[in-house]
Amino acid sequence: MVWDNGQTGPNNQVLVAFGDTFGNCAVSDQEWRKNTLFRSSDRNLADGMTVPDPIPGNIYAGSPVAPSRPNFSRQVIQSLGLAATEVTIIPTAGISVGTTQYVNFMSVSQWGSAGQWSTNFSAVAVSADNGETWTVPVTSIRPSWFNTVPGVPFTWGDQNFQMGAYVRSGGYVYAYGTGAGRGGMPFLSRVVESAVADKSAYEYYTPFGWLKGFPFLAIQVVWAPGSEMSVAWNDYLKKFVMLYTNTTSAVVMRTADKPEGPWSQAKTIVGSTAIPGGIYAPYIHPWSSGSDLYFTLSRWSDYSVMLMRTSLGAGA
Repeated sequence: MVWDNGQTGPNNQVLVAFGDTFGNCAVSDQEWRKNTLFRSSDRNLADGMTVPDPIPGNIYAGSPVAPSRPNFSRQVIQSLGLAATEVTIIPTAGISVGTTQYVNFMSVSQWGSAGQWSTNFSAVAVSADNGETWTVPVTSIRPSWFNTVPGVPFTWGDQNFQMGAYVRSGGYVYAYGTGAGRGGMPFLSRVVESAVADKSAYEYYTPFGWLKGFPFLAIQVVWAPGSEMSVAWNDYLKKFVMLYTNTTSAVVMRTADKPEGPWSQAKTIVGSTAIPGGIYAPYIHPWSSGSDLYFTLSRWSDYSVMLMRTSLGAGA
């Protein structure tokens, strides 16, 4: 996913977090990392997005790297070692508050059939150095079920917040949540900007309004399954925009005046057959401007990420 780092002047960048990343597939481990990070200050998205070369120790260079491998993006969020079985750690949402970076990630316990997997927990990683190093406060951990994380109690409803999407509005960070896999409907929570990594501070959108501490009362804000969504305010439409892939693997868009909706009917912007290979994870680029909406899109067949553009002009 892609988010603005909140800094000003030449240090204003977008940060781009990736899940499972591979390098040389001819070696035994295929140079697999569970997650990586890029940085870019490129605002001319019409010709793609330029990522500068990495420089060890430079927190504004293209990617965090180790001095021993200065051209090889290193893993940035490490395993917490809390789960009995963990196959990977995948970022699902990112946002900045001031110059502090927050990434929601999921600890995957096992892969199932296509579009299905299970998680141990989700949590929030925090960085004060532009994504170079990350810590994970225990207060942010949401176990997906009873006894999946020793010492961290399960709260009913947290299973619906294993994957996320962030958007800031009115002094809050709104955090959408879905369960593990690609079949869940989105729920909604929010938290004051100073407490993103404190699960106990979150309020949930319920039939009774916003309530703190009751994730099991949260209701779906869109009554349709989706996955790997992103939400952003769009100045051109003067509305919030939501992107996700639906059950037919098409990228769809909805709009709303408020984060909680009501959300419009879904409009397909990339059909599932338009780009062969299995598309997923449409993440809005925060520097989209005018009637152009830019977003990244992943493809399963070659495990790559593309920068896409759609028009929000008449009829959007």
